[in-house]
Amino acid sequence: MWGGRFSASPAEIMEEINASIGFDKRLAPQDIRASKAHAAMLADAGIIDAADAKAIIKGLDDVAAEIEGGKLQFSRALEDVHMNVESRLKEVIGTPAGRLHTARSRNDQVATDFKLYIRDRLDALDEALAVLQFAFVRKAEAHAGTIMPGFTHLQPAQPVTFGHHLLAYVEMLGRDRGRLADARARLNECPLGSAALAGTSFPIDRQATAKALGFDKPTDNSLDGVSDRDFVLETLAAASICAVHLSRFAEEVVLWSTPQFGFIKLSDKFTTGSSIMPQKRNPDAAELTRAKVGRIAGAFQSLLIVMKGLPLAYSKDMQEDKEVAFDALDSLGLAVAATAGMVDDMQPQADTMLAAAGSGYSTATDLADWLVRVLKMPFRDAHHVTGRIVAAAEAEKLPLDKLSLAAMQAVEPRISADVFSVLSPENSVASRVSHGGTAPQNVAKMAAAWRKRLEKTSPRG
Repeated sequence: MWGGRFSASPAEIMEEINASIGFDKRLAPQDIRASKAHAAMLADAGIIDAADAKAIIKGLDDVAAEIEGGKLQFSRALEDVHMNVESRLKEVIGTPAGRLHTARSRNDQVATDFKLYIRDRLDALDEALAVLQFAFVRKAEAHAGTIMPGFTHLQPAQPVTFGHHLLAYVEMLGRDRGRLADARARLNECPLGSAALAGTSFPIDRQATAKALGFDKPTDNSLDGVSDRDFVLETLAAASICAVHLSRFAEEVVLWSTPQFGFIKLSDKFTTGSSIMPQKRNPDAAELTRAKVGRIAGAFQSLLIVMKGLPLAYSKDMQEDKEVAFDALDSLGLAVAATAGMVDDMQPQADTMLAAAGSGYSTATDLADWLVRVLKMPFRDAHHVTGRIVAAAEAEKLPLDKLSLAAMQAVEPRISADVFSVLSPENSVASRVSHGGTAPQNVAKMAAAWRKRLEKTSPRG
């Protein structure tokens, strides 16, 4: 490939470490798309003949068809997808193929191809996340009034509704989509025409290629154009945060599906069995989703370390950007789809959740609030009184709503029978009507708002 300068072939180990075709061949659609735009621009600018450009574009379509049909055999000796496509193009159309690489370098070529690829994946991820949000919203609508325990420190805290809990993930995913959209907006500048690092002396029209490829504009600095991998780092950072959200939900699915919790059931579709224990039903889809964050966050860290010490402009170190990004985005896409499946599949066990919602004196805060609201007691005093009443109930091994009025009045004589109106999980949940609160009417209203918003922006759900 480098016969003009080199007189010998690379060592076998050099070929092994240098070749990237084994993984970057997935950039072939983007490479061909960018090459077609480049060829058209070269002809429009009078840099190559229109006939040559026409032959190049037709030949690239033929090569694309071969790749799509699995007929093209990629060569490791040609190192990467760019040289493989160009070599095959020459076999197909002959001499005009040699004009395609005018006024560009593999440096701006790969940066352009990779931006196109990341942009395509961001669009696909946004659609998948919208589908997942719809799944959560549907389940939240169905369970706006289903009561479950809310936790802090994984200890019973206050009753909430299952729908409210699920809508928390809709909010998280909304932020994830926002971060991914921000990354997409920032990457949408076209490096093509930056050439190796200094631009080119040919009278190219970078605005034309940028527009043809759907970019907002060309990059303004040729050095930055070929050496920037911020767009990958930012995408992987946003992907890592999203993966953490999926992992948190997966952890809850694992907990909720245990006999000790018993809050949900998953069908055979999203569980597996044991090779030795016939009774087992393991939530493996959730566990594998939970594990994906390690690969995704690891990809971000890997590329961050690769880039941290590189001088401008391009160094071959940057070849390490693709495998980690491919793997991370594949993993995230799989985890998003698996999570959507689990959300649709899971069956909440309402009676079990309601029984658990009243445990651990979870309505103690409602008692303290009643003391403040009805007896005009300072909250810190109410907190202290409530703590003593909880201790009394615990001593008698009774829930708060079963403790006698006399026992409460022994702590605070002004307490009346009206206090029992706030001590059940149902009344506790119904009272949380502040904006963003867990009251069923709030949950139904917020779920409807999210459905309307998603249907407007992501009708596929």
